[in-house]
Amino acid sequence: MLHIEHLTKTYGDKRAVDDLTLHIAPGEICGFIGHNGAGKTTTLRSVAGILQFDAGEITICGHSIVKEPLACKRELAYIPDDPALYDYMSGIRFLNFIGDVFAVPADVRQSRIRELAERFELTEDLAQPISAYSHGMKQKLALIAAWLHEPRLILMDEPFVGLDPKASHLMKTMMREFCDGGGAIFFSTHVLEVAEKLCDRVAIIKNGKLIRAGDMEEVRGDESLESVFLELEEA
Repeated sequence: MLHIEHLTKTYGDKRAVDDLTLHIAPGEICGFIGHNGAGKTTTLRSVAGILQFDAGEITICGHSIVKEPLACKRELAYIPDDPALYDYMSGIRFLNFIGDVFAVPADVRQSRIRELAERFELTEDLAQPISAYSHGMKQKLALIAAWLHEPRLILMDEPFVGLDPKASHLMKTMMREFCDGGGAIFFSTHVLEVAEKLCDRVAIIKNGKLIRAGDMEEVRGDESLESVFLELEEA
């Protein structure tokens, strides 16, 4: 599904991501764990095709994000930590705009919007301008937009920030349903509890370097990572 090979991205003299290699298979929820500034967002933005990188290769469903960016973007959805939505649009207009971008047929689009809005209890707010939405409501709208075109890979950057407990529980359920259906999810978090309860695999990044990847039991059992986990738990 997602192959990241020797990804390197520098900003001046700083290597934000340093020779990172990671593979995520269909059906997997992979948590990307690390402190703020560790390189998580840079990696996700590179995978999404938003950020150019200096070296390495990224392929999604067999397509190169460098050579075939449109083919890759048809297969993925990306939700940043602070979704930049069009505040002048209403919620429903924004979702229809996303539907147009991904050529989702009108009847299919309406059905999906109705179902997803009901699940997130956002139906009555879709007619309102996005400028009137709270951060949590904007996050819900971004989640609906991400699921709208039925991507095969979903990328999320700290997706639980700003969501109320009920919406967080729903999103975890939807993430599991999505991957049980053959999709894959790669999301960043600095909250170990979330990763432990939700992820099939985790990848730990520190100072731009991937220091360990595997299932949570394997990673937790690595005594060399005790100090890393302690730092994260205290953050």
